[in-house]
Amino acid sequence: MNVFANVTMKPGRHVPWWIWVILGFVLLLVGAYFTAGLGQGASTLGFIMALVPLAIVITGVHLIDRWEPEPLRMMIFALGWGAIVSIALTLLVVMATDPMVPRGYDGLFISSVIRAPIVEEIAKGLGLLLIMVIGKRALDGPVDGVVYGALVGAGFAFTENIQYFGVQFISGGAESLGPIFFMRGIMSPFCHAMFTACTGYALGLAARKGRKGGAVLPSFFVGLLAAIALHALWNGSTFLPGEGTFFLLYAVIQFPLFITFILVIRWLKIEEARLTRARLGDYAMAGWFTPQEVEMLATKPGRASAMHWARSLPGDRAKVMKQFIADANELAATRQRAISGRDPQAGIDEHVLLQRTMATRNQLLAR
Repeated sequence: MNVFANVTMKPGRHVPWWIWVILGFVLLLVGAYFTAGLGQGASTLGFIMALVPLAIVITGVHLIDRWEPEPLRMMIFALGWGAIVSIALTLLVVMATDPMVPRGYDGLFISSVIRAPIVEEIAKGLGLLLIMVIGKRALDGPVDGVVYGALVGAGFAFTENIQYFGVQFISGGAESLGPIFFMRGIMSPFCHAMFTACTGYALGLAARKGRKGGAVLPSFFVGLLAAIALHALWNGSTFLPGEGTFFLLYAVIQFPLFITFILVIRWLKIEEARLTRARLGDYAMAGWFTPQEVEMLATKPGRASAMHWARSLPGDRAKVMKQFIADANELAATRQRAISGRDPQAGIDEHVLLQRTMATRNQLLAR
């Protein structure tokens, strides 16, 4: 039995109940808006089809964050903010500014390439700022920022896809859904996730550097500008003249950008592993871990070997090993948070995590 089961960490990794109430209320409004505009049938069909790109992005996020998973409620909130509040804010701004947008081609260009990137990325970015406030002990660095940014973007894309698929079904029937599903669901499921991940990365970097309060705003605006620029580039590519130009631009610009995004995440994971090794090394010097355990907990090969070994133990202790790895990685992040000075209560979290990690290790090694 884990004798530390009743020991809890300091707040800062949870969503207050009243925020869930607000989220639920806005969900009812957005749901009513879509049902009234699209009808029940088209909304349901769009919802089902939009699950496919959402599942693709969530799978990608899981692969990024599998060894130090963010709190489940924080991740659900990130998805919910993107899918509900960001959409609601965008709709309000669009309805308020529509009378000022000219009709015809010029108006369509302004709406798609200027208004949409600015309004949508600000609406999504506000959710990331809120996450940094209510989840200040859950957003420790750039990788966490990318995870939350990608989830907010995925949520937004999910609801937006419901609208796109529903409208297409109403105007062209079921046979017209193939091309738009291929473009939005297969070719570009990560677009919104990639845009908003720029904002998340900037906030995560600010957190890693120990910035808090208003000091994070310069980083936020830099990340937001990058998100807006990428979003405008993507939307603007549909306006280039010539048949097939969009697909050419996708091949020479958008796809390489996506590959670059993957490589950047890979580099961030390497940097995170280096930092995790260094912080766990601090505990090894104090006798909490052996040097071999540090390598096992902080590196990809070490984790793979550890999981293989745990599966060979009586009763298959892979689940316990996974928890041991996750707790140790969270401990390293907490140690870094304490060193940065941005979290005066990090020492309390550190104490809880040390106890939890040792208890999990004992469970793992029990005969």
